[in-house]
Amino acid sequence: MNNYIESSIKQFEYYKSLGDKTFAQLTFDELKRELSEDSNSISIIVKHLVGNMLSRWTNFLTEDGEKEWRQRDEEFIDSFTSKEEFLANWNKGWDCLFGSMKSLTDEDLERLIYIRNQGHTVVEAVNRQMMHYAYHVGQIVFLGKLIKGKRWQSLSIPKGKSKDYNKEKFSKDKGKRHFTEDL
Repeated sequence: MNNYIESSIKQFEYYKSLGDKTFAQLTFDELKRELSEDSNSISIIVKHLVGNMLSRWTNFLTEDGEKEWRQRDEEFIDSFTSKEEFLANWNKGWDCLFGSMKSLTDEDLERLIYIRNQGHTVVEAVNRQMMHYAYHVGQIVFLGKLIKGKRWQSLSIPKGKSKDYNKEKFSKDKGKRHFTEDL
């Protein structure tokens, strides 16, 4: 099962990298842009993700994942004052997650933990959080692409380049490797 922990960490790193690459293309004003009334900016989505990460991954094995100190409703009020503060918070959330993930052992994976008093095995909780973060990172990337328009630098296989991408992949010998190793 240790492969599960390593694979999950790599997958979380991949989602973080998608956010990082999106933020690198955007100004602070673009990160704060709401595209329609009552929509969330990238900045607000990140504030929510960080709040969730700090709550879920702090004392992951010993405390409920929904901490009493979390102010979830405030996560949807944009309060970042600089791109540096924005990025520092983004990294703080991920550092909390990676610290907890890297401390897990195979024996921990079937332990029961709680999120809002709902029991989850550690595997179920990790999967729940990974899917939650993938959902929001997908929103971040999509918003970034909408904001940048034709100036967007693709984070995956660019349109019209699938054949070239596949040719390069199939030119390598078969072997077990995580898909993120080539990114």
